[in-house]
Amino acid sequence: MSIDNKPKTDQQPLSDQARQQAKDLASQAKTATDNLAQDAASVATEQAQAAKSSVADEVSSVASALRTAAEEMRSGSPQERTFGQIAEGLADASDAMREKDLSTMVHDVSAFARKNPLVFLGGAALVGFAATRFAKASNDTAAQSSRAQHVPTTGDFS
Repeated sequence: MSIDNKPKTDQQPLSDQARQQAKDLASQAKTATDNLAQDAASVATEQAQAAKSSVADEVSSVASALRTAAEEMRSGSPQERTFGQIAEGLADASDAMREKDLSTMVHDVSAFARKNPLVFLGGAALVGFAATRFAKASNDTAAQSSRAQHVPTTGDFS
């Protein structure tokens, strides 16, 4: 039988090297994960800003349409005043959306929802109904347009 007379200190540096390599790999993985998280947050912020801008544009166009509708109504009528007030409110909301950053808007909406839960839920329901009607109307218009393009013909035209 042969006995290994090598001291155990030869194995010590290998285990230290393995631990150091494991620490280095863990550090590299953490750095890569942090970079990916920062990239994802940056992309999410850009997408949210684009969506915010798009919503602000839509609200502004609705306000413009309401102004036009108000101008076509009898001057001084309750409908004309109501449409005008709604248009101004929407225009102000659109401007506020453009000026505020997303985190401030989320904080403001949260604070409003806590102070006025019924108004917030009612407003959210109205927005949901309006969005549903808009989507349905857009879908119906698209369906009618595609049907009009594909009018079947019958008969022999020879």
